[in-house]
Amino acid sequence: MSKEQRLEGKVALITGSARGIGKAISLRLASEGARIAVVDIRLEDAQKTADEFKAAGIDARAYAADVSKSADAQATVAAVVQDFGRLDILVNNAGITKDTLLLRMTEAQWDAVLAVNLKGTFNFTQAAVKVMMRQRSGKIVNIASVVGRMGNIGQANYSASKAGVIALAKTTAKEFASRNIQVNAVAPGYIITDMTAQLSQEVKDTFMRIVPAGKGGTPEDVANVVYFLCSPDSDYVTGQVINVDGGLLM
Repeated sequence: MSKEQRLEGKVALITGSARGIGKAISLRLASEGARIAVVDIRLEDAQKTADEFKAAGIDARAYAADVSKSADAQATVAAVVQDFGRLDILVNNAGITKDTLLLRMTEAQWDAVLAVNLKGTFNFTQAAVKVMMRQRSGKIVNIASVVGRMGNIGQANYSASKAGVIALAKTTAKEFASRNIQVNAVAPGYIITDMTAQLSQEVKDTFMRIVPAGKGGTPEDVANVVYFLCSPDSDYVTGQVINVDGGLLM
């Protein structure tokens, strides 16, 4: 008996999905039958990942977008709907870090992180819900972070942006629950990716000391929870934040 694919025919747009957690999420959703819109700031990166997906039998297309620009978000969502015919799932995953202590943080470092992480999430959410409202169905998952709930030294901009992403998910959930659109956030802890590899050894060691599981998570650990929130199993779950952190924040 062939395995039932829970997302058969669904179309999923994942920002920042050329690599890392976004790529892992795309693969997990595709494994359940979803068609994938790979969105990244560089078209060549998105295309490389989409080509890799297509070679594996996944229906995928590549799109370039600067998530911090509303016009890019609107145009990308319109292109995805034109190409695939619908949009069922949005995962706001694109994010950057520019870590430094608050007293040393420049205005440019603050603005850049808030523009991508928070404004980018707003831009794509606003563009996607218009489509989902007409369909009277949709799933939106914002990738936040445990530091958006607890703060972290040297990450004032990143922590603030991820706290905003959580609050945005809750507000969006309240505004669109009656339209059968569920909106949730996933808050990863220390996940081993290219981005966390750039953290200082001191920061990595600090995480390892305070994670009860004693190890970092994988992008697949995050992807599994995102899949749940994109599946029919979570139809009565909205406005929630799920930590994927090995017990870091309890």
